[in-house]
Amino acid sequence: MLEFASGPGSGERPTIFMIYDWQFVFDTDAMFSLQRLLGKEDKFFTLLEASAQEARTSVQALVKVSKSLDQPVILDEFAHSRRKDKEITKEISTAVYTTFVTALEREDIEDLSNALYKIPKTVEKFTERILLAPQHVRGIDFSTQIGLLERAADHVCEMVKTLREGMDLEKIKDLNDKLQYLEGEADKHMMTLYKDLFSGKHEAIQVIALKDLYELLEKIIDRCRDAGNVLAHIVLKNS
Repeated sequence: MLEFASGPGSGERPTIFMIYDWQFVFDTDAMFSLQRLLGKEDKFFTLLEASAQEARTSVQALVKVSKSLDQPVILDEFAHSRRKDKEITKEISTAVYTTFVTALEREDIEDLSNALYKIPKTVEKFTERILLAPQHVRGIDFSTQIGLLERAADHVCEMVKTLREGMDLEKIKDLNDKLQYLEGEADKHMMTLYKDLFSGKHEAIQVIALKDLYELLEKIIDRCRDAGNVLAHIVLKNS
């Protein structure tokens, strides 16, 4: 409990009487929010949401590329998302050390920021590999993996937005369960892909190239799941 009051006999009205478990009692002249007083309505939510959106943008760019693999892949769009997200991650890291009061625990902010950054970073790595051997991906169907990835990125974005909306534990659990389901479906699909790769109908060099690409797509889905786990941990701790 913290108590704030004017000195006895001062004739001044107290602005804040006391605090119990983060609940404030205000007089009628000081009805401003608890979040503003403690700095909880700060830029961290905005930066984390921007980082999640960059991750989602990189995945959406990948969706477009997957539909036209017979065309040259332009890496600039993916590199831009990754660079922009890296700048956001650096800004978050700097702010963690320079902001007096943060919306969440500093370690949690950094953990989530790093988890989100790994999504566009791995997407860019996938597109770089396609550029190394474009002749081996023409006619290859990545749609199942990329469809799962697109849904996973959407769930991550929605989970990050929930932080600002008030730590809805039930909603976060539901979204995280969906992420875990998508990751499980991706694992099952990998078995189908491996079976096709090792069937003997592909050239050895194509098997190597496709195995690497399939596993990178699986890794991006894992990155989304990891971000979801960090978010679930944060909300559980703060709810």
